[in-house]
Amino acid sequence: VTWDWHVKSPAASHALEPFMLLSAPWRLGLLFLIAGAACQGLLARRGLLGTLKDRSLRLLLPLLFGMAVIVTPQAYFEVVTKAPQLLPGNGGYLDFWWAYLHGGTYCRGQDCMDVPTWNHLWFLPYLWVYAMAGAALASLRLRSRAVELLTWAWLLLPTLPLVLARVFVMPHYPSTHDLAHDLYNHLQYGWLFALGWASRTPLGQGLWAAALRLRWVALGLALAGWALLWAYFTRYANTPPPVAVLTAQRVLWAGLSWWAIVAACGWAQIAFRRDSAALNAASAAVFCAYILHQSVIVVLSQWLKPLGLPWGLEALLLIALTAGVCALVYLALRRVPGLALLLGVQRRRHATLPVIGSAVTSSSRPS
Repeated sequence: VTWDWHVKSPAASHALEPFMLLSAPWRLGLLFLIAGAACQGLLARRGLLGTLKDRSLRLLLPLLFGMAVIVTPQAYFEVVTKAPQLLPGNGGYLDFWWAYLHGGTYCRGQDCMDVPTWNHLWFLPYLWVYAMAGAALASLRLRSRAVELLTWAWLLLPTLPLVLARVFVMPHYPSTHDLAHDLYNHLQYGWLFALGWASRTPLGQGLWAAALRLRWVALGLALAGWALLWAYFTRYANTPPPVAVLTAQRVLWAGLSWWAIVAACGWAQIAFRRDSAALNAASAAVFCAYILHQSVIVVLSQWLKPLGLPWGLEALLLIALTAGVCALVYLALRRVPGLALLLGVQRRRHATLPVIGSAVTSSSRPS
């Protein structure tokens, strides 16, 4: 795509941008919602100290290792492609890595990058903070009453904080992925994490059943919202929109982000109703793949660049090769205890989400 990123392909095309927009509003939000539900289940099993230990080992250790080792190629190739004159020593990777670990700033005009950096691993410190806050609040054992919402209300009420954040906060405090200065992201992702947590308690126990019942409606709303968003970005690609239209787009973005999450949660209960070997394997590998994938993409993109491939072929190769490399690394290292922990390999799968159905009654783009 033509959007700004760490490295760019000479074959970048607008053709893939509608598909990127299809998931951009909601994919990280879904992760935070699921993480909230999982963290509540962890606290119920292991208590406050057990949760602190588990989340610190599984989030902070991969974060530190990732910043020191996994993310370094991203920073290196970003400097190579944008400001090679800033490379230390002879411009080689090892010289850069040494300088990277000692910290510093690389600037090209007003565009600066501080190192070490966490890039795509920003999800980990945010999740750790939310998990600690949730566990601390839950340990106070405050009384809470069951909240029963009409099924359709699950499509609307959870969007309100997202709409308010998108319309009133994001224009003044845009996304930074800087843990200490990222008000907009804390509002949206903190809210979704809290919703996921509440879905395992009386406060939000109806969410999963509602998602199952509303999956078709939510999917339709999400797809309609996506089409309208793409029409908006196409129409106003080169001209500023009227204020009312811009505000409507931000409301729609927030709505789409929630409707897509509801649809995903509903359809997942249909697709993954029963355990399977494939599901268990994917569950164990997915966090490792998340940690690795962006660096693998960056390195492979630079390897493919001299071939001058058409954008479609290059995109397909990048997807296939990235999946293959992540799978191979996981398979090679999953039984190496130290490295497995540093790469986020799950030793076993816990059933952290409610099973809906027969058991339902048992309880980057733009502004």
